[in-house]
Amino acid sequence: MNNFTYQNTTRIHFGKGQIARLERELMPYHKIMLLYGGGSIKQNGVYHQVMQQLKAKQVIEFGGIEANPRYETLMKAVGIARTEQVDFLLAVGGGSVIDGTKFVAAAIPFDAGDPWTILSEYAKFTKALPLGTVLTLPATGSEMNGNAVITREEYRMKLAFGNKMLLPVFSVLDPETMYSLPSRQLANGVADAFVHVMEQYLTYHVNSPVQDRFAEALLLTLIEQGPALLRNPKDYDTCANVMWAATMALNGLIVAGVPDDWATHMIGHELTALHGVDHGQSLCIVLPGVMNQLREQKRGKLLQFAQRVWNIKKDDEQKGIDDAIAATEGFFNSLGIATRLGEYGISPADVDYLCSRLEARDIHWGECKNVDAECVKKILNERL
Repeated sequence: MNNFTYQNTTRIHFGKGQIARLERELMPYHKIMLLYGGGSIKQNGVYHQVMQQLKAKQVIEFGGIEANPRYETLMKAVGIARTEQVDFLLAVGGGSVIDGTKFVAAAIPFDAGDPWTILSEYAKFTKALPLGTVLTLPATGSEMNGNAVITREEYRMKLAFGNKMLLPVFSVLDPETMYSLPSRQLANGVADAFVHVMEQYLTYHVNSPVQDRFAEALLLTLIEQGPALLRNPKDYDTCANVMWAATMALNGLIVAGVPDDWATHMIGHELTALHGVDHGQSLCIVLPGVMNQLREQKRGKLLQFAQRVWNIKKDDEQKGIDDAIAATEGFFNSLGIATRLGEYGISPADVDYLCSRLEARDIHWGECKNVDAECVKKILNERL
């Protein structure tokens, strides 16, 4: 196992009725910016619950954050927050709203030029506004980490950044907020959480049995609970298990001391930026291709994954790996997610263009930094 330092300071309030914790959590703050998405929280009762807890505060609302939060939209929030001199940001929604709020938190005090450079050039920042979250869609784990992914529509780019200053002070996780979510969002959320685990697990052995078995437990939970959630989206226990699994998938615990990949996510971001494919869908398209193209590099972990997660034990190791890849793709299909580029109208010419953009950026992704534009082309061509 590799050396590591692990600290996660986010306070989690999990379970029914935990939105009532907001009043106490927000006691030190005076002017709150409430950020949310398309307005579904006003239809499902979450907005009313939150506002009941904020009635003693001055609240500045900012709605309309997109499913892939756009820099252009978020900069409007930054301008308002600066003018109003807000002292706390409260994100109410899924990972996109929380990610967008993290960018706003970093951009408000940023005084070193265009805040886009935080993403495009990894510009350093030394201050950020504090934020908290009320999670309504389990998927990204953003409620318990300092990471975010932001889209700039003008450039058709989707870029990630992270900083420990952006760890939420607290996050409220009430599984009942999931009850009104459409099946497509639930399926994407399960897939996103699953691939988060895979990005931190499916690399190479470093003698880390604790992290490996934590990861495998999360994978098995999502395989079991994901389809059950789609069958009965208002079962409290199923919602709770999926919500907690998605949070645990990306709070830094299972990656402590082990290598991580993230090539699947990076490729998926390009599909979303260029073709509008849902984030969860993009991961389901790409991951089987990554598993196949990098099968020798990931051989040991693929065989372990086959045996421990899918109970596949084969004398022919190549066949075992093939079966594990097929089982993974089958799981995504069981969630109702198509896993081929052609099913989204993406052509070989589109793959060529996408890879030409990556070649111009000279990308090197993955745990061994060997996923370059040529490798991405092989991965995507087999997913057509």
